[in-house]
Amino acid sequence: MVDRARSSDRRESADVRHAIRSELEVDACDGQSSRERERIVPVVQLEDVTLSFDIPIIQDVSFVACAGETVVIVGESGTGKSTILKLILRLLVPERGRVLIDGEDITHLSFEEALVVRQKMGMVFQGAALFDSMSVFENVAYPLREHTEMNEEEIDQRVREKLQFVDLDPVRVVDQLPSELSGGMRKRVGIARGMANNPEIMLYDEPTSGLDPLTTATITRLIMKLQRELGVTSVVVSHDIRSVFRMASKVALLNDRRVCFFGTPEEMTASEDRYVQSFLGGL
Repeated sequence: MVDRARSSDRRESADVRHAIRSELEVDACDGQSSRERERIVPVVQLEDVTLSFDIPIIQDVSFVACAGETVVIVGESGTGKSTILKLILRLLVPERGRVLIDGEDITHLSFEEALVVRQKMGMVFQGAALFDSMSVFENVAYPLREHTEMNEEEIDQRVREKLQFVDLDPVRVVDQLPSELSGGMRKRVGIARGMANNPEIMLYDEPTSGLDPLTTATITRLIMKLQRELGVTSVVVSHDIRSVFRMASKVALLNDRRVCFFGTPEEMTASEDRYVQSFLGGL
């Protein structure tokens, strides 16, 4: 009787997780052709990557994010999730293994060469990490002034375009300071800044951390919008399993410094691996 009850509970939990995934699944596919959904061009690749700081941080980590995919990295605290983003940005260099961006191994690039590759990427930091003394306009314009030859008229047009994309009214917010914005608005400004230079890759470190459920849903939909409308390839670090199931094309689950699962959300819920089911058990 106990075994049957547990089996029933697992089925019900799987049904709930499937329902969460299905809520926005149609939106994620809407507007994509079959050809687009079948793209398998590798954009971000980690191959047997190992890194230690006195103690091992990650070990033999491998996964691939193909063109237009959103790969979400999940796992318990301290498992090296944010470290992987730093490796992709080439802020850290692995002891062993390779990190490839568009097929190019970036592990042995010079500082100047790494800067060029980094221009393909936009980064959204945990807490948005906006410059407190700069207005919204100046925050979003910052990477354009630092890394492009755009004139002020072009910068103004690009900033307003990106603010509109993240559903912020440029007229209302351009002159505001980050301290005058809500948490959700700051996150959206952070995303606008990350995508200001039209990167092909977006990296997010806990984009929904500290937000209420409604604002979390807004940020999740925005990440999906980037994938759907702009074809951006995204790598997201998140603790929020509900958001993960809504936005992810693939999920990489870290445990004991390694990727113990890599696959679709549907494959994750169907997995009989004990750790995977234990990780999902709180849902």
